[in-house]
Order: sequence, then structure tokens, then C-alpha cells
Amino acid sequence: MIRFNDIIGQEPIKKHLQTALAQNNVSHAYLFCGDSGSGRHTLAKAFARALLCEQPTPDHDACGHCKSCLQAASANHPDIRVITHEKFNIRVDEIREQLNNDIQIKPYSSKYKVYIIPDAHRMNEQAQNALLKTLEEPPAYAVIILLSDNESALLPTIVSRCITLQMKPVSEKDIADYLVQKLQMEQDVAEIAAGFCQGNIGQAIRFAQSEDFQIMKNQVMQLLKQIDDLPLSSIMEIVHGFSKEKGNFYDYLDLMLLWYRDILMYKATKDTNLLLYRDEYSTITKQASKRSYEELERIIEAINKVKLRLDANVNFELAVELMLLVIKETC
Repeated sequence: MIRFNDIIGQEPIKKHLQTALAQNNVSHAYLFCGDSGSGRHTLAKAFARALLCEQPTPDHDACGHCKSCLQAASANHPDIRVITHEKFNIRVDEIREQLNNDIQIKPYSSKYKVYIIPDAHRMNEQAQNALLKTLEEPPAYAVIILLSDNESALLPTIVSRCITLQMKPVSEKDIADYLVQKLQMEQDVAEIAAGFCQGNIGQAIRFAQSEDFQIMKNQVMQLLKQIDDLPLSSIMEIVHGFSKEKGNFYDYLDLMLLWYRDILMYKATKDTNLLLYRDEYSTITKQASKRSYEELERIIEAINKVKLRLDANVNFELAVELMLLVIKETC
């Protein structure tokens, strides 16, 4: 049972929604914006459950044990509708059938009737126009929650009729603490996952539990620990193998970024407690002694440039070789 108090971070948004509940000033439409894994769907479900709860807590959270909460927890609440679609885009008939027509029917057992539209940016223009008609004159009991990672794909007229709430990155410490306390992750694995996912709690959970992530981390570690001693041709062969793995090649690059940021951090502070790869302390200190601040910043910049070059469809071998040349030049 997900409630506001179970959600890591997003304090301003939670406060906004709980204040709206306390003041009986709930809007008819909300737009939760954030990357996949940022918690927008979890937050929408927590808000829906708080709206429909029969015995809300003093801070206007769902109680978790009333009939409404139990129905919501089992995804079987008659007054919570999640819009589904068969193809990549959400078509007009899906909005009409699942929302426009259904919204005319009063709530079955609650004060509100909640509609959640995941990936709202996938609505085609006709679907958005159909939704707009409902947003212009919604029933008093209706609350429509749009979830999106691409606000610009929505019609301005739709956005203007919603209260937009932007998901914020969660602190690395809060994510790591959650992974350790709630999911019993090892501290070092939790911290690397938290740093790797850059504030995205959903992605951190997926990667911390993923066998593929552990494989990727070990592969990157093996390379980076010996990268100064390997010839460029051997490194290219290893990195080219990364691109054929199941994981996204960008994930390998992000793990490499964390490594060189650790080296830069240690060089600046000499504090091993700040390192994500603390188990590799001896290698980090060795590489930190070889490289200047400027050289480490050049390496980090070179890794970031690979992403930009690959996004621009630059030849893979060329993009990677340019990065590796910078790393080798600083040995």
C-alpha cells in the first residue's frame, strides 16, 4: 500500500497535494511531469488513495486499512480508472471510451472519481482534443491526473487547464538509505546505484536489483582498474564488447563517469568516505596521483562528449576512440 509517507523525496509536491486535501481545494486536473522512474505514477496512486480514503490520517494521507484503501491496494477500486492503450499512441476512441463516456457516471462509493493517464504525451492530437472538451467542463467529482515526461508534446490548452507539478531528483543519500533500509541492499551497491541513477529513485531500485547492473559494474571495474596498462587496441576491443551487451552502452559510460568523479573527489579531499567505489581505494589513489585536476576534468568531458556524438550518429568506433585517446594521454 503506497501512501505519501512511503514516497522518498518530492516533499514540495506532497505538501501541495496534502494542503489541497486539507483545504478541500482539489483541482479537477493535474499534470505530473518527470522522467520514467521519477515516481510520478507512485505519487499519482498515493494521491488517488488519499482522495478516496474513508479514514484519512491527520496529515491527510491514506489510512491504509479502510475498505477504499484495500480496494486501491489491490488495483480494484471502482472509482480509480487508469487509462490503457493497445498501441504506442493513445487514440481518440480510447479517451472517449475510457474517460469521456465513463466520467458521466457518478462515483460508485467515493466523493471523487479519479482518472490517471500514464504517458499522456502519447495521446494523438484527436485524443488530446477529446480530452480537452472534458477538461473544459469536468464534473465536480472528477480528478484527472496526467503523467508525462514530455510536457511539450501536450497541447498548450491542456497544460493551461492543469496544475503542473514537476518531479525533482531525489538526493543520492535518500536513495541509498532507502535501498539499504527497505530493500536490504549492501551499502556499497546502494551508493553506486544511487550515484549512477542521478536522483531517479525508480531507476535506482531497478538497477540495484538487476543482475545485469552488477555484471555491467564488474565489467567496467575490470577495465578501469587496468586501463592505464592496456594498449589502446585491447581497450577498444573490450569497450566494443560493451556495446553488444544487453545493457545500454550509455550505462557503461555513466559507470565510467562515476569512477573518474571518484578519482577527482579523492584528489581534492583525500576523504575516502566520499567515494562510491571505496573498495577500489588503492587503484583510485594510484590513478589520482598520476593525473592533474585538469586531466581528470578532460576525461570527464570526453566521456560526456561520447554520448553527444553517439546521439548525433557519429561512428561508434571514432567516438569511443576519441574518448580513450584522452584517457590514455593522461596516464
